[in-house]
Amino acid sequence: MGLRFTVLASGSTGNATVVSTDAATVLVDVGLSGKKIEELMKERDVSGRDLDAIFVTHEHSDHIKGLGAFARKYELPVYANEKTWAAMQRHVGELADTQRRIMPADSVMEIADLRIESYAISHDAAEPVGYCFSADGAKLSLATDLGYVSDKVMRQLQQSDVLVLESNHDVNMLRMGRYPWNIKRRILGDEGHLSNEAAGDALCKLLNGSLKRVYLAHLSQEHNLMDLAKLTVDNVLQDNGIFYRKHELVLCDTHYDRPTLWDTVKLAN
Repeated sequence: MGLRFTVLASGSTGNATVVSTDAATVLVDVGLSGKKIEELMKERDVSGRDLDAIFVTHEHSDHIKGLGAFARKYELPVYANEKTWAAMQRHVGELADTQRRIMPADSVMEIADLRIESYAISHDAAEPVGYCFSADGAKLSLATDLGYVSDKVMRQLQQSDVLVLESNHDVNMLRMGRYPWNIKRRILGDEGHLSNEAAGDALCKLLNGSLKRVYLAHLSQEHNLMDLAKLTVDNVLQDNGIFYRKHELVLCDTHYDRPTLWDTVKLAN
């Protein structure tokens, strides 16, 4: 089976991703109700009983909405850094001490054959992180909810075979949208969300031969469209002299209301 994953949901209404190997299965974020997470997981033939742990990126509600109830129901360990635990405690409710696990930003741990690496990102949360997962020589990186891609983050994402990358908004759609200016300024800022153009700029630096698929994620339902996100990213690449064949790099969809198909990160030779 190797390293594989499914993005259960991605967007401002809720986020969750399952990552699995031959010996470990973990959930990243529980941003919808526990019942909805279970429904989405069932569509991909996985259950809470199959999980070994939950990893939390940050404490915003679209990432932890169902965390407490889901973790209690399946008695799962939950990994987050200390500042994130402090910020989300009142939203999560009581968990057994054995379920509360500390994983500092910029640290590495292993569950069976799955290597998990957390890395600090820029977002308006207590101590937000992204995660990279490795197994059997394959690397999957999750990079959403970041205001910009720093050089440090860029180094972290290098050598990814598959990347789930934020492409949150079209700048013009956001500026012309109905949000008040203070919210627009937050989204556009260095602790906000990546635009389609910024996602394209990041990819220009990450296309090094190993990257085969990029899932554009955390799209705004108000200020973006998947086809527009793909077109914008593609145009940015071409403007920078990067032309690719479809079998060399594929821009993939994510959805706010349904899971992606299981994707094996790197097929064995």
